[in-house]
Amino acid sequence: MSLVNPDLQGLDLSDYAVPGRGKGLLEVFRWRYLLRLLVRKETATRYRNSALGWLWSYVRPAAQFAIFYVVLGMFLQMNKGIDNFALYLFSGIIVVNFFSEGFANGTRTLVDNAHLVRKIFLPRELFPVAAVIVSFVHFLPQMGVLLVVCAFFGWVPSVMSLLAILLGLLTLLVFTLGLGMLFGSVNVPFRDAQNFVELILLFATWASPVLYSWKMVARVAPEWLLNIYMVNPLTSVVQLFHYGFWAPVTDGAFESEFPAGLWSYAGIALLISVVVLVVGQSVFRALEPKFAQAL
Repeated sequence: MSLVNPDLQGLDLSDYAVPGRGKGLLEVFRWRYLLRLLVRKETATRYRNSALGWLWSYVRPAAQFAIFYVVLGMFLQMNKGIDNFALYLFSGIIVVNFFSEGFANGTRTLVDNAHLVRKIFLPRELFPVAAVIVSFVHFLPQMGVLLVVCAFFGWVPSVMSLLAILLGLLTLLVFTLGLGMLFGSVNVPFRDAQNFVELILLFATWASPVLYSWKMVARVAPEWLLNIYMVNPLTSVVQLFHYGFWAPVTDGAFESEFPAGLWSYAGIALLISVVVLVVGQSVFRALEPKFAQAL
């Protein structure tokens, strides 16, 4: 016996989408208005009923910087081994802060918006994309502070310095979004994912040359491990930010403080980030039909 409604036989249904499934990230562009609403909601509610409001975007990185600078820079004398250590440190901290916030929020976003996922159909990719955009909005004030400090030190960027910054931002956005979609989709049926992400973020600051120089790793790590370390997207982004912001105000940094294959490592890191995004989107779409049921 046929399960198809006789009234529907012979109709062209090619223009109709399968319920619960969208067209992936590409469909986000068609829902730009809703994306803006989600971003506006998240940015408006984050500091609601807060006395300091948006100042918290400065307080956290300032506190991190102060702690790391005092402990590592003054107590462990890292400021003597790395010129302009304060600028070196802060240009790496803002990268890790963006990654940590975007990755963590992207992982929780579907669960946090379960009431929307259950009740209406919309491209579910909107939620991790909005989470990363909100993190980028919070990243901008920190970037502004970095630019002011760089200008104070006499920062005059070259074309290559600007290219390094843009490449670093692109890699950071793609990598963060890919991981957010991957772990965000897995977090719906398995809430252990967000706990696993917290463990990853514990190592994020130390797994890239934010608080130390990559040369310290090169002195003790075998070549194969050093290569893995250098193509880590987070390591690459931190290095590119150092190249763009710190090196122009530090004498001799371009010649001595970066690996010979910096741009090759950066290209591989971007490729890895794209692969992570593709895998994240694939897993997201595979689990998407069961999101409403699981939530």
